[in-house]
Amino acid sequence: MHSWKIAQRDAMRVSAITVIVLLVEVPVGQAANLEKAGRFDTPRYVNHTFGPKAVVLAGVGAAVNQANDTPREWGQGAAGFGRRVGSAFGKHLVHKAIQYPIARLRHEEFTYHPSGKVGFGPRLKYALVGTVATHKTTTGQRTMAAGQITGAIGSGLISRLWQPASVSSIASGFASGGITLGVDAGLNVVKEFWPEIRHPRRHPQSGGRIGDSNADQTPSE
Repeated sequence: MHSWKIAQRDAMRVSAITVIVLLVEVPVGQAANLEKAGRFDTPRYVNHTFGPKAVVLAGVGAAVNQANDTPREWGQGAAGFGRRVGSAFGKHLVHKAIQYPIARLRHEEFTYHPSGKVGFGPRLKYALVGTVATHKTTTGQRTMAAGQITGAIGSGLISRLWQPASVSSIASGFASGGITLGVDAGLNVVKEFWPEIRHPRRHPQSGGRIGDSNADQTPSE
């Protein structure tokens, strides 16, 4: 049984390293060419990656895992919480390192825009689908959100490299990526209904999408 666990962990590491090579090194190398061409918006990338929102979300995620005592090997107290914060933020860094270059190379909108639709059902559906589908900044056509999906799954797998044994499997990596997509879906719903949440007595205004002057940029998530 012990030998099987070692083999499984080694297989997970090989898989994660493969993901790093395919999803991080190549896109980031291509992103350098985008920077030279003036199409890679470094300030926005830095804001999305290191801004206050990223720190807050890492803290919230660490607090949830602390309450659930996950992973159990890290224990409780300040030391355990610190490890969980570091792990959450490290996963976030990997996520953005994968997501941003791929999204830019594919001309994908990098953030969620309110649908402008009428009715709870259509708006909810649009927000949830927006987790895995987006629009081209060049044509406005619907497309798969490859940057978001690969960033979530890739960071889930790669983060297994520093996780303890109880959560270091490939399955745990995919589960972690799924949780990231689930959190993003929830945030999309909040953004979609934020006018009603903030001003319950007012009617929501239609959210712009294609045609905005900053459509090919990366507004705050």
